[in-house]
Amino acid sequence: MVKVREDYPQLADGRVDIPRWMERLSIDDSVVERSELLRAFELAEQCASGRAGTEPDVSGDSFFTALEMVEILADLHLDQDSLVAATLFRAVREARLSLGDLEQQFGGSVAKLVDGVLGMAAISKVNAELDVPVLGQSEAQSETIRKMLVALVDDVRVALIKLAERTSAIRAVKNRPEKRYRVAREVFDIYAPLAHRLGIGHIKWELEDLSFRYLQPSAYKKIAKLLDEKRLDRQHYIDEVIHTLTTAIKADGIDADIAGRAKHIYSIWRKMQRKGIGFSQVYDIRAVRVLVPDVKACYAVLGLVHGLWRNIPNEFDDYIASPKENGYRSLHTAVIGPEGKVLEVQIRTRSMHEEAEFGVCSHWMYKGADKTAKSNNSYDEKIAWLRQVLDWHEESGSSSDVAEQFTRAQDRVYVFTPDGHVVNLQNGATPLDFAYHIHTEVGNRCRGAKVNGRIVPLTYTLNTGERVEILTGKESKPRRDWLQGNLGYLKTSRARTKVQHWFRQQAKEDNIAAGRALLEKEFRRLALNSVDYKYIADQTHCASVEDMYAAVGAGEISMLQIVRLANQLIGQDENAAEEVLPRLKAPSKTSKDSSKVRISGVGNLLTHFARCCKPLPGEAITGYITVGRGVSVHRQDCSKLLQLQSVEPHRIIAVDWEVEQTDTYPVDIELQAFDRQGLLRDITLQLATEKVNVISLNTVTDTNSHMATMRIRLEISDVGALSGLLNRLNGLPNVVAVKRVKEG
Repeated sequence: MVKVREDYPQLADGRVDIPRWMERLSIDDSVVERSELLRAFELAEQCASGRAGTEPDVSGDSFFTALEMVEILADLHLDQDSLVAATLFRAVREARLSLGDLEQQFGGSVAKLVDGVLGMAAISKVNAELDVPVLGQSEAQSETIRKMLVALVDDVRVALIKLAERTSAIRAVKNRPEKRYRVAREVFDIYAPLAHRLGIGHIKWELEDLSFRYLQPSAYKKIAKLLDEKRLDRQHYIDEVIHTLTTAIKADGIDADIAGRAKHIYSIWRKMQRKGIGFSQVYDIRAVRVLVPDVKACYAVLGLVHGLWRNIPNEFDDYIASPKENGYRSLHTAVIGPEGKVLEVQIRTRSMHEEAEFGVCSHWMYKGADKTAKSNNSYDEKIAWLRQVLDWHEESGSSSDVAEQFTRAQDRVYVFTPDGHVVNLQNGATPLDFAYHIHTEVGNRCRGAKVNGRIVPLTYTLNTGERVEILTGKESKPRRDWLQGNLGYLKTSRARTKVQHWFRQQAKEDNIAAGRALLEKEFRRLALNSVDYKYIADQTHCASVEDMYAAVGAGEISMLQIVRLANQLIGQDENAAEEVLPRLKAPSKTSKDSSKVRISGVGNLLTHFARCCKPLPGEAITGYITVGRGVSVHRQDCSKLLQLQSVEPHRIIAVDWEVEQTDTYPVDIELQAFDRQGLLRDITLQLATEKVNVISLNTVTDTNSHMATMRIRLEISDVGALSGLLNRLNGLPNVVAVKRVKEG
């Protein structure tokens, strides 16, 4: 027989007198059927005593926890299903009663509530198994776990039952030092903030103070001792303040309730830490609260308070006009009260006080046993719940669309790693998605997975609260079928991208070879020499030349981009890499005269283009001062220019392009093709389509090999246009090769 606690009424046989105990509960008979609740208590007692076919609970913790949870929830004015669920929760959790039996005896709603609370208990379960401080390791982890609770809970009553259970748990560890720290850490990190966001002030204060007591016992005892030493003086002072305020408020005809406000130990310590002040400087240790009928009376009392005592600047907060994130409303002001001591006064309506103490429970919408009302209000309750839970930081000034947050919360899955960390994944994620979220190498080496200790396929859909362990092999080698969407291995784009990247990396050598071949072929075809590959790689944001080759081979960088950079950089050494590249500049009119070439430091001299290399706009050029013919403009890699530079360096001058894109310049190309009927027609048609003017065309055909060689002089606007034209000519039937040719 379990010994009955002294604060519970007893029967003659020593058991709890449940009917007498129920009489002291704050329950509304229009909402709760006492006979149904009594039946739940009788079943809970049977489960705890072993009369339900299970081992008896010798400690009696299970049954007394149920009584305590119901007391807490009755004070919150919860409905019948919530009280029944709280009564039988421990019996289900300890496997003394199955969910199926619970549903059969008390209905699906009660069973769903208990199942929801069991889901939230996954946090405590993992923490206990690992015996490490999973919660509170970091602000980010705590934030993730809080959001996990949102995903777990689709009925605010589940959260309230869990709060009652944790409140009972932290009360029970008073004489269990081996459990104090773990329970206190969890309650402080998760459930005290949860109570705050739900606006349930009296539970929040209790959870914070008890957690603080076990987490920092020396600081707790020090503040408790200081409070106790000044208790009588403080009470006398508060009585005097209440008498003065009552007299003034009654004289003004306002109906008000005035009482001293207890300052909680944790809030005192937090204020001391936040402001860096001593205990004596915490002014709101002396505080009173005034409750009035309406908002108008709140501001009237505020005026009376400021008329009695001088208010302290910057110590007034109007949470009626601007409520806190959790819906808290009140007026807070600090004044220099009697004896020159600082006094805090809180003013609110009675309904605001009800909200501050009971939060969402003060707006409880369940009306009797009306199931329709419950159904209609379900969505509103979820929105209210998520609105207050998703924003956890007390000082947060951000706001976002509630419906969007609701949708986002429902689209996430929160699972545990073997070390107890919480991983946030999109809804529908698989163990393989989880593996790649942890680390790319874990995903690449993944060969299997366990969920809650059981082997599952890699296509298994993860559920919130599950613990996932990845089984890895020695070889880092993903499978290509992971990328097939219809097989269901990967559901997140992040994981799919990592697998694709691995396969791209394996083909990198092939891409490098292909890219190198493409560039070399293009440069030969355009007759470009002395290309600074390293600088081009830098300009294309590639870490190395090989990376540039790979990007070209994979089609990530266009050939035209490389070609234009190469043309501009011909002849420049590494020290010139940081200089501004030559750019085309539009002249005032379209022309082909020599004024389109600007000669640095000399002026508008007569210029002409060298016949040996025939430079094009965009190519790096250099000028040579001739005798009697002005300046001859050469490509910087022209062999004749290099010869002149070694013999007469004083005649070499810097020149720069200044041309319009519509200007054209003569270029010679050579085309080789197997001779066929209509070959010349197709080539000239292509040139006409590209709007290229043909200056001359010469064809020679080898009758033995049937190979035709065409030498064509064209007028082309720039090297980019030339590259495109060569590509299109090369695509004609029977054409073997097309390239630019030049002398020198």
